[in-house]
Amino acid sequence: MTYIPLSGLSLRDIEYVVAVDDLRNFSRAAERCGVSQGGLSEQVRKLEGLLGVVLFERSRRHVTLTPDGARLIARARDVLAAARAMIEAARVQTGPLEGVLRMGVIATLGPYYVPSLLPLLRRTYPQLKLQLTDSLTNIMLDALRHDELDLVFAALPVKGDNFHCVPLFDEPFVAAFPAEHPLATRPGLTMPDLQGPDLLLLEDGHCLRDQALALCGMPLQRDHQRLAASLEMLWHMIGAGEGYSLIPRLALRNRSEWSDLISLVPIPEARRTIGLVWRTTDPRAAAFNEFAHFLRENVPDGCRAASENPAAQETDA
Repeated sequence: MTYIPLSGLSLRDIEYVVAVDDLRNFSRAAERCGVSQGGLSEQVRKLEGLLGVVLFERSRRHVTLTPDGARLIARARDVLAAARAMIEAARVQTGPLEGVLRMGVIATLGPYYVPSLLPLLRRTYPQLKLQLTDSLTNIMLDALRHDELDLVFAALPVKGDNFHCVPLFDEPFVAAFPAEHPLATRPGLTMPDLQGPDLLLLEDGHCLRDQALALCGMPLQRDHQRLAASLEMLWHMIGAGEGYSLIPRLALRNRSEWSDLISLVPIPEARRTIGLVWRTTDPRAAAFNEFAHFLRENVPDGCRAASENPAAQETDA
């Protein structure tokens, strides 16, 4: 079988022969394709030479298909249809507002933010198909780096100069104490007041652990005897009277049954910034920025829209 390189076959030439077949006239086919009749005729002859067949029987008054032409132009129409389908598929996948979007949410945010986010997205973007996952920040950023996720909701800043970060909203922290704990009634409570041995933390790997230590002015490598594997377990440990900790504002929803066990004290200076993170090389940056703007306009209750200055939220690897 004679090898024919695909480099000699162009979609433009296929469009030409399909136009000739549709109109059975070289002049009208050239007009449809926006080229001269001579140019179109020359390209059709080149294609016939490449394929080694005659596609059209030509006369002064008529253009008819040869048997080989009828067989091959049917395939040509399939090729053009496939090319158009590829373009349409690319249009759907260039933005996050339609099609599949692989989204990661840090574990200390997902269970408390996603339930209110999903109805909003379903109403506003009915064609959006979400694939959600939650885990530790570093695990999800690694998945994002290797194109296993498209977007990550994380507490800013994140490490990595290959990531682009857009702040969405500031989420306050609340100090949560066992009922009757002495600090729960201290007037003017500040972050340094929490530096005692009763401070409970999440296990290493949770960004909330480092944020709590940093806010309290304590070393990040400080050893703790009691660590919680999840934010829910941390809450239970506080309710059991083991100690106190900082709890994100969104995680306080539906906790009324704990009011006799846990006392909550707002600390105005304690907050974290939640942002949307994607790869700097992702060509969908404009669509992701539009998505982030929408999310910033619809921040959850108890939070406030963050400053629109992503550069201030990024760090180098």
